[in-house]
Amino acid sequence: MALRESSGAGKIGTTGKGIGPAYEDKVARVGIRFIDLLEEDTFQEKLQRNIEEKNFYLKAILKEKPLQFDEIHESYAGYREKLKDYVTNTGFLLDQEIRAGKRVLFEGAQGTLLDVDHGTYPYVTSSSTITGGACSGSGIGPQSIQQVIGISKAYTTRVGSGPFPTEIDGPEGETLQREGEEFGATTGRSRRCGWFDAVGVRHAVRMNGMTGIALIKLDVLTGFKKIPICSTYRYKQTLITEFPASCKVMQQASPVYEELDGWTEPLDNVRKFSDLPQPAQKYVRRIEEVIGTEIILVSVGPGREQTILLKNPFKE
Repeated sequence: MALRESSGAGKIGTTGKGIGPAYEDKVARVGIRFIDLLEEDTFQEKLQRNIEEKNFYLKAILKEKPLQFDEIHESYAGYREKLKDYVTNTGFLLDQEIRAGKRVLFEGAQGTLLDVDHGTYPYVTSSSTITGGACSGSGIGPQSIQQVIGISKAYTTRVGSGPFPTEIDGPEGETLQREGEEFGATTGRSRRCGWFDAVGVRHAVRMNGMTGIALIKLDVLTGFKKIPICSTYRYKQTLITEFPASCKVMQQASPVYEELDGWTEPLDNVRKFSDLPQPAQKYVRRIEEVIGTEIILVSVGPGREQTILLKNPFKE
C-alpha cells in the first residue's frame, strides 16, 4: 500500500502497514487464513499463487523488486510454530463464555468515520469499524451485545487525508494538538484537530446503536475563552443536520457553530462531576443534547483515577 500511494496522486494517508492489501485479498478470496498456515501443503500452494500474482503487479506496475517465496515461507513457518497452540474456533469459544454468564468486552480499533461502508469513503480503513463489525469479526450473534459505549474526545481529531469540516488552522488548533498530545499511535504523525463535530458523532451514535458515550480529554479544553460546538453543516445554501454520504459535500461543507463559555481552572484533580467548573458542566450537558445520547463518563486526564463515572451501564 505504501508503494501504491507513493506512485501517484490521490493519497488517502494510510499507515502503510499492508492492511488494505490484506483486505483486498480477503474479498478476492485469495487470502491466506490462519487455518491455511497450519496446513503446510495448503499454505505452500496459496503462498506460491499469491506471490506470483503480487510479483507481476510489483514488476509491471510499480517497477519494484519481486517478493521471494523462500524468505516469506520460512518467516511464517516460524509464526506457525509459535502460535499454533493458541488457535481455536473463537466464535464458539466466545459463545460458550457468554452462555456461562461471563462478561465479554469487544474493543473497536478505529473510529466510525473510518468505516469502509459508512465513513468518509475513500478516506477510510479497510474494515467495518462499527458495532456490527464485532459480530462479523468474532463470530457471535448481535443479540449477545447488550451495551454499546462510544468513545469521543471533547473535540475532534483526524489522522491522514480526508474531509474535516471543523478543522482548526492556526494557534488554537496547535494548542489542542500540543495539550492533547495528538500524534498517531501507529505512524507518529500529527493529528489534525478541530472543534467538537456533533454531526459526525450523531452519525456514530445511530450507526452503532450506542447506549452511552465516554467523553475523554475534557481537560485539554481548559484555557479557551469560548468553545464552539458544530451542530450542523452548511453546504451552499442548505443546512445539513445528518452526516452526508457524498465526500464532495463533506469537503465543501462549512460548520455552523454555537459558542459556549470556556473555563480557566485546571481539571486534573477533579474527581466528581459536580466539582467541575460550571462552564465545563454545561459543555458536557450541551453535547448530550446535540448528540442525542447520554454521557456516562468524563475523563480529565490519562490516569485511571482521572475518570469521572456518571453512570455505570452494567448495574441496570
